[in-house]
Amino acid sequence: MNPTLTWDISSDVSQMLRFPFMVNALEAGTIVAVMASVVGWFMVLRRESFVGHTLSLMSFPGASGALLVGASQVLGYFVFCAAGALVIAGGSQGGGRRDHAQESAVVGTVQAFALALGFLFLSLYSGVLESLETLLFGSFLGITTGQVRTLLIVALATLAFFACAGRPLLFASVDEQVARANNVPTRILSTAFLLVLGLAVAATAQITGVLLVFALLVAPAATAQQLTPRIGSGLALTVAIALAITWVGLGLSYFTNYSVGFFVTSAAIVLYASARAFRALKGRQGRARELERS
Repeated sequence: MNPTLTWDISSDVSQMLRFPFMVNALEAGTIVAVMASVVGWFMVLRRESFVGHTLSLMSFPGASGALLVGASQVLGYFVFCAAGALVIAGGSQGGGRRDHAQESAVVGTVQAFALALGFLFLSLYSGVLESLETLLFGSFLGITTGQVRTLLIVALATLAFFACAGRPLLFASVDEQVARANNVPTRILSTAFLLVLGLAVAATAQITGVLLVFALLVAPAATAQQLTPRIGSGLALTVAIALAITWVGLGLSYFTNYSVGFFVTSAAIVLYASARAFRALKGRQGRARELERS
């Protein structure tokens, strides 16, 4: 019997929660949404979205390399994303500070090498990468309790990092030169953030897929920053948006049997476009009031 979506939300939720795989999916999605939204807020603020995209592609050689040596694909995700983050961090420092031009060059090089390495591993494996569609576009099927625990550990470690280093990282992100003048260890913070970003990307890719990881990393943060410049409100709104689109995406995917990544991304795009339109409308109204006063 195929599941049927109704207007009774409580009945639909109860229907989903009858199945252990949906409970695991919702738990994993909730954990990933909170972690990715917090990391994504800093990533957007630091203008490192291209870095996040490249790290998401590291999941491809990670998965194919893990198959080649007979290891877990999840382990391959984490190892290659962390390694990519460290390479980018080491290659984008110029004179002890971030060099945006150099960082872009390093990121592009790492991205090309990651894709080439992934195809090399597939050739050496002499087989087909199983669940390629799941790797690219995500799925909630097959998420185990052990994977949920792993995601929870990664998320808690990530949030602990921001609890300890959030304030100096924010200072370094807004004005790196002034932060360095005040003895803030900007280079260490930059490297640590990229490593945390890599681990968050590896965890998020398990839910949204490699190509759609931006749905949770970029869109909620970008939407929130369109609506408010305040740090506390922006972070809270980012988390709320990420949770909403994740729950909606998982629910629609369950009832329609289509990719969860498609629904998560679609909801994220709609919210971001709405926020941009709202900000533009508010700006025009403000300019109109100023003209009326003058």
